[in-house]
Amino acid sequence: MKFFIDTADLAQIKEANDLGILDGVTTNPSLMAKVGISGEAAVTKHYIDICEMVDGDISAEVVSTDFDGIVAEGKKLAALHKNIVVKVPMIKDGIKAIKWFTDNGIRTNCTLIFSAGQAILAAKAGATYVSPFIGRIDDTGWDGLELIHQIRQIYSIQGYKSEILAASIRYPNHIIKCAEAGADVCTCPLDSILGLLKHPLTDSGLAKFLEDAKKFA
Repeated sequence: MKFFIDTADLAQIKEANDLGILDGVTTNPSLMAKVGISGEAAVTKHYIDICEMVDGDISAEVVSTDFDGIVAEGKKLAALHKNIVVKVPMIKDGIKAIKWFTDNGIRTNCTLIFSAGQAILAAKAGATYVSPFIGRIDDTGWDGLELIHQIRQIYSIQGYKSEILAASIRYPNHIIKCAEAGADVCTCPLDSILGLLKHPLTDSGLAKFLEDAKKFA
């Protein structure tokens, strides 16, 4: 399973990349605004900065919701860097645009997936990635991880090539469960990635080793 970081914060991207396990980045207008990036020129430069920092797929999201607008915006984003994947919302014109992008050699990430039916449409249109938002599904009282299992089963039976990119990750165990469910990619906040490092027995074991090592000093 590939690890993407879900942020627009360059310091956090660098920290995750320095671990040596980062495969890509996802971001969106909300995450851009969170780090004070606004305006087309600033957003464009920020995407390029991220691409130059991480050698992997970088999802850059369109803000248009009509077919012509999505295509025009997506073409501009894809032209910024070879690593850019155009992030398109799961709406009617979004699916039409994904098919257009597929036919024209532009890779896409279909975002805001909340059902298996949506995942089927995105795969049929040729999306490179589909992004089910498991944390937001959990918030409604349903099981987000069950959706990952369902999409994995359907894609395996039908031979769909889209990669399942588990999004809206809330805690480290989400990452583990997504790996068990067969997600191809997990996009996570930095604290969830770093949380995988932690275990109390590791901490106590290391403390014991270090204490014993002092006896030989």
